[in-house]
Amino acid sequence: MNLHNNEAGRAHVTSEMRQECKCHGMSGSCTVKTCWMRLPNFRVVGDNLKDRFDGASRVMVSNSDRVRVTNNAITSNSASNSVHQHRDGLGRRQRYNFQLKPYNPEHKPPGQKDLVYVEPSPPFCEKNPKLGILGTHGRQCNDTSIGVDGCDLMCCGRGHKTQEVTVIERCSCTFHWCCEVKCQLCRTKKTVHTCL
Repeated sequence: MNLHNNEAGRAHVTSEMRQECKCHGMSGSCTVKTCWMRLPNFRVVGDNLKDRFDGASRVMVSNSDRVRVTNNAITSNSASNSVHQHRDGLGRRQRYNFQLKPYNPEHKPPGQKDLVYVEPSPPFCEKNPKLGILGTHGRQCNDTSIGVDGCDLMCCGRGHKTQEVTVIERCSCTFHWCCEVKCQLCRTKKTVHTCL
């Protein structure tokens, strides 16, 4: 699974690479042109991989495939060391020649750029000390956010309570020469949202 996902990440970077060229010559003439492949912006790659992550496919590797691949790798070891195969890029493909099958037989097998996972993520909504998951009961959330810090997502559909609390904070801070900051303590009322 990790090998497949690593390969998918490299494929994304490669597919986003673009050729850039620069001309050299007298008064702008292009007598010599130098070209190179430029890596994509990390933001572009990150956004693409995040989209793939959101649509990742659950897969399984059967034991029979693993044994067959291991036996094939041993018997064809001398052939896979051939210079021609490495030059053609076949060595890498044969090394990772296990078959990832979709967990749901109605789904198609994952493509070269698809990200995959074997086990679903544990539910983070409920407390699970064995896995070190604290759950989201009592966590503060943002009732105006639609992101992961928003009450709808963080509270896992259980709802949240809203209360006004008095908070003591430092305020009216001033800098005194040299090297001292003096503040007052102010009481302010804040609206706090916590998950049920």
